[in-house]
Amino acid sequence: MMYMDDAINATIELMELDKENLSIKTSYNLSSMSFTPYEIAKEIKKHIPNFEITYYPDFRQKIADSWPKSIDDSLARKNGGWKHK
Repeated sequence: MMYMDDAINATIELMELDKENLSIKTSYNLSSMSFTPYEIAKEIKKHIPNFEITYYPDFRQKIADSWPKSIDDSLARKNGGWKHK
């Protein structure tokens, strides 16, 4: 999960970097935060005690299960100083 402002700022910041100092010249992975539906529902309940959620995985779950569990953005952080807000 990433705020749109973070994604836009990271893209602009990486595009403005001196290309001579980059170890990758094509693209960088960016990541920010990760949480489960349970975790976000638990946080919402702190503010809306009567909040209830029901969710059921559908055909897209197989697609999501094929993705990496996390995204390594260490090169963007190292080369470009990427930090999510």
